[in-house]
Parts: sequence; C-alpha cells; structure tokens
Amino acid sequence: MTILHAHAKLTWSLEITGRRDDGYHELRSEMVTVDFTDRLIVNESADYLRVVTQDAAVPTDGSNLVVRALRLVGRRAGVTLEKHIPSGAGLGGGSADAAAILRWAGGVTNEQALSLGSDVPFCQLGGRALVEGVGERLTPLNFEAREVTLVLADFRVDTAQCYRAFDELVSTGWTPSGNNHLEVAAGLVEPRLARTLAWAREHLADEVRLAGSGSSMFVTGHLRGDVEHWDVEGPEGRLRLVQTTTTPA
Repeated sequence: MTILHAHAKLTWSLEITGRRDDGYHELRSEMVTVDFTDRLIVNESADYLRVVTQDAAVPTDGSNLVVRALRLVGRRAGVTLEKHIPSGAGLGGGSADAAAILRWAGGVTNEQALSLGSDVPFCQLGGRALVEGVGERLTPLNFEAREVTLVLADFRVDTAQCYRAFDELVSTGWTPSGNNHLEVAAGLVEPRLARTLAWAREHLADEVRLAGSGSSMFVTGHLRGDVEHWDVEGPEGRLRLVQTTTTPA
C-alpha cells in the first residue's frame, strides 16, 4: 500500500489575457499549493476505485480523474480516494487527485497532463508557479511560506458559465481589473457568491479574495490563532473556514 496526498491548488491571481480561436481563454496566473489535501491509498496489486465522500457530485466511475490518470500512464491499481477538498470550489480537487497519481507513476509532460484538465500540469508540479496559456506553460517561482484562511461555501459555481459571462461582459466594453478577472462574472453566474463575498469582506477581512472561478474564497493570514477549522453562518448558508499554509513543490 502507498499513501498519497493530493494538495489543493489556490489561484492567487488570475488575469485573462486573450481568447483563442478554439474558444479557450489564455491566462496568466500565480498558483500555489496548500496543505489542504485529499488522501489516496494505492494498492498496486488490485484494480478498483473507492471514493469516500459525502459529496454526491464526485464521480465514482471511469470519468473520475484518478481512473483517467491511471489510463494515461498505462497503470492499474486499486485506489481508495478520501475526499476532503470540495468539488466545484475552484481548488482543483479532482486535478490534484489526478496529479498525485501521475507523480506516483513517475510523471508525464505538461502536454500530457493537460489532456486531463487545465489545472493538472500545475498540480503535478506543485509549489508556486506562474501559469500561462491554457495551463500548460509553467514557470516555477521561489517558494514563499504563507498562512492562508480558506472560506468554503456549500454551493458551487460552473466554470464554463463564468467564462461565457466574462465574454459577454467584455463584448459590452467592460474591462476587467483586480486580482481576479473572473470575480464579476462569477458573481453574475451565482448571485449567492457575490453576496457571500461582500459579507466576508465586511465580517471577516477586507482582503478576502475569490479563488479562481469557483465558490471558494481566501484571505492571507490566519484569522483565529491556532484553530484549524470552524463554521460560520453566512448570508447564503454555512461557510467553513480552514486555516492552512502554502507548500513547496
């Protein structure tokens, strides 16, 4: 048995620099991994996937990125996946799981990793990097130890809808700004997110940011001493706060 830890990805900044002819968007982002993980127990003498989660949105069949990563590297294994990173939250949980399998198998090229998803190349690298293109161009950056508090909502935001909303905004002459070019679009797609983000900036910290296109938010620093996690009641339901740190590659 081998135990793997799949680290969540945090999009520290997100700039959309263009749109390609195939419809995909060119990005320029700083991404970091954090010590908030799924756990994978790998049995090399078996062939199965068991998913331990209360999240019905996590696939348990061949569409799960763990299974797809095993196919990519031509390996078979029995994998028990213990999910802690919420799906659809912008933290790259599925991508992190796939990347853990890729590293276990010896790693693949960025182009191969990209076939599993735009976040998989970075998750395979880990640490801190400048991520460009559609996720395939990685420039490792010096590790910076940062304390982070994640703010996790119990709803999700559809990434594809966010990009469509972004394109519609741009077509009206609107110009994106700030650390995350998708923040306005994400708030239009999911109004609960816009209300929750405004509430978090008023009640938790002025500097709360949106993480990528998902429903997760974060703020630099720990908000409650050494407490690892706790819940608060936000304007649109329960929010889970998780205090963590960035991790090296």
